[in-house]
Amino acid sequence: MEEAPRLNARTAGLVAIAFFGTLIVLAGLALGFRGAAVQGHPAGSASPGAPSAAVVATPSPTIAQTQSAAPSVSGTASPTASPSAVTPQPSPSGDPVLVGAGDIASCGLDGDSQTAKLIEGIPGAVFTAGDNAYEGGTAKEFANCYDPTWGHFKDRTRPAAGNHDWATQNAQGYRDYFGAAAVNSDGDTWYSYDLGTWHIVVLDANCAQVGGCTADSKQGKWLAADLAADHATCTMAIWHQPRFSSGDEHGNDPSVGPFWTALYAAGADVVVNGHDHDYERFAPQDPEGRVDRQKGIREFVVGTGGAALRGFSKPKPNSELRLAVGPGVIRFTLHNGSYEWEWIPATSQVTDSGSAPCH
Repeated sequence: MEEAPRLNARTAGLVAIAFFGTLIVLAGLALGFRGAAVQGHPAGSASPGAPSAAVVATPSPTIAQTQSAAPSVSGTASPTASPSAVTPQPSPSGDPVLVGAGDIASCGLDGDSQTAKLIEGIPGAVFTAGDNAYEGGTAKEFANCYDPTWGHFKDRTRPAAGNHDWATQNAQGYRDYFGAAAVNSDGDTWYSYDLGTWHIVVLDANCAQVGGCTADSKQGKWLAADLAADHATCTMAIWHQPRFSSGDEHGNDPSVGPFWTALYAAGADVVVNGHDHDYERFAPQDPEGRVDRQKGIREFVVGTGGAALRGFSKPKPNSELRLAVGPGVIRFTLHNGSYEWEWIPATSQVTDSGSAPCH
């Protein structure tokens, strides 16, 4: 008579073990499926002739806006170090490093503090891709919002002007803060410099404020002359408003098309912009937005310097990766004849990296 209760208890225990075991298996499958969706494409799906690229992702609730649409991208899961864990390290090759982002400092947000911690651990030159101090680029905003964070790197920063910087007449707050580093010998807000074997061109896409962006404008003529005198193997251009963008706030800006025409004709390799508050990478394209793996320019939109993030509209053609997961910076390692890129997040565990040859 006593065996029945023992048997029932034993059976109940086995059922409970089986039940919880099933839950664990189902949870594991769910996480694996979610991670695969973040990566976008199975490992090893790179198309022939495409540059090396990888997306590193760990499943997180904040990745809802992450999109990927390029067959050349593959991904694996890997953790990312927190900003406080980053220590200055030279590039393994010893070649120059250029790091930065656009859309940076607002006294009401702490994203610029987070990205500044990243840059503290990265030696090399620093760039900005415009909208340095919100909301109006005033002297007070540069002093109180930008200077306490990214101002730590002022002596190694080469900036670009954005539309918010031009909200102050003549971009005077921007000019006064950065001084000679922000202008050419004529005092114009566009200039160029060499970094290792690379030529870096910084333009001002606030066309109405600077006298135009067309080929026959003062800036257009300067750009043509600068590119004609450029004998570097590799060329990068940086300005604020992107020609191509899937961002839901601004999107494509045709007014900077003449920049692309001149750069493409000169064999430039990389364009870096901001303006839309997200990270987006495009396949190499010609000025009309057609894929060109031989001569095309690869564009990066890096509006993740600290401003509030935004989402995406319908992906533009040739958009390879779109991220709106948190603030971050992009680091370029500039080799002689090639480059590596890595978008480094401040708060998430999603990053993007790859390499490509120059033309």
